Amino acid sequence: MSSSKRFLENYKVVDRLKEYGVDEAVSILKDGKPVRFDETVEVAVNLGIDPRHSDQIVRGTVALPHGTGKDVKVLVFAKGDKVAEAEAAGADFVGGAEFVAKIKEGWTGIDVIVATPDMMAEVGKIGRILGPRGLMPNPKSGTVTMDVAKAVSELKAGKIEFRCEKSGIVHVGVGKLSFEADQISANIKSFMDAIMRARPAASKGTYLKKISVTSSMGPGLKIDKASVV
Repeated sequence: MSSSKRFLENYKVVDRLKEYGVDEAVSILKDGKPVRFDETVEVAVNLGIDPRHSDQIVRGTVALPHGTGKDVKVLVFAKGDKVAEAEAAGADFVGGAEFVAKIKEGWTGIDVIVATPDMMAEVGKIGRILGPRGLMPNPKSGTVTMDVAKAVSELKAGKIEFRCEKSGIVHVGVGKLSFEADQISANIKSFMDAIMRARPAASKGTYLKKISVTSSMGPGLKIDKASVV
């Protein structure tokens, strides 16, 4: 079956005007005709904010109860005793200046960077590279910390960071289509709880404008807000 035919068949069962309960939406995605890889389940939330104002930027972290299904590659910038702590916690790479050099050369084999505060001067040398890639460590997301073991453990277990785009949309992956349906639903609800907690005080009017869920190669389904918050 061609990918276009498969997509059209999956699309047929979706009512574009309907807002689905999260459990029903997940069930539709899981019942669709599959592709040859384990698709990521993705959630997009359109928020009633104006990200041009710094006091309306929505960002935060959430530990998904069932993880992301992804092997997260973590680099830790540390020295001294913190090197062993990071390695023991499961960090994939630990070091300092040598990784600054690798990243300057174009190395992209990492998903998250953690740094101890005393290493931020070193990390700052590649801030212009890391920033656009969303990799710059930040105290607000728990990636600038002396407790590197905790940070690495949480990231490996499924902690994700989210941040609104310029359009006011937050878009994240919340697991794999191979997960059990209730696991996907639980991850979505945990993410939405975090979105609600991150509501800026300066946000006025309707905060949650639209929620949708899809898989990497699947149709998008609108979600009834009452089913996730």
